[in-house]
Amino acid sequence: MKIIEYEDKYRDDMIFMVLNAKNALGRIPRLNEDLLDIKTNYTDKKQPFWLAIDEFDRVIGCIGTKIKEDGNLYLSHLYISPNLKRHGVGSKLLEIAEQSAKERNYKEIHVHLGKDYLESHIFYPKKGYKEYKELYMKKTL
Repeated sequence: MKIIEYEDKYRDDMIFMVLNAKNALGRIPRLNEDLLDIKTNYTDKKQPFWLAIDEFDRVIGCIGTKIKEDGNLYLSHLYISPNLKRHGVGSKLLEIAEQSAKERNYKEIHVHLGKDYLESHIFYPKKGYKEYKELYMKKTL
């Protein structure tokens, strides 16, 4: 597995992976609009987005960071191929996002937990994130 910055050639494969991940969670697989154009919504705004790529050059995970209206840096769209959960893919993506935030002089990073994403409520506390209001966690970097 390797972690790379987003490249357009992986767009459709990433979209397929995200929809598959949502389906595996029992959710109606809908795509967030910002994922349709990573370049415009992330990279052109100096908001990094990464992909985890397997040995077959397929997307097996993704994560981005976004600066929100409140001025804080948020994690965005951490998705992992369902058959590769609990194999370290999410942890590696999270490490890259946190390291990038530190390099950009952010002192903390936030994440919004969806009500239906129960795995997130377990994953992030294990990585040092603390709840500061309902469905929101942050970590001091």
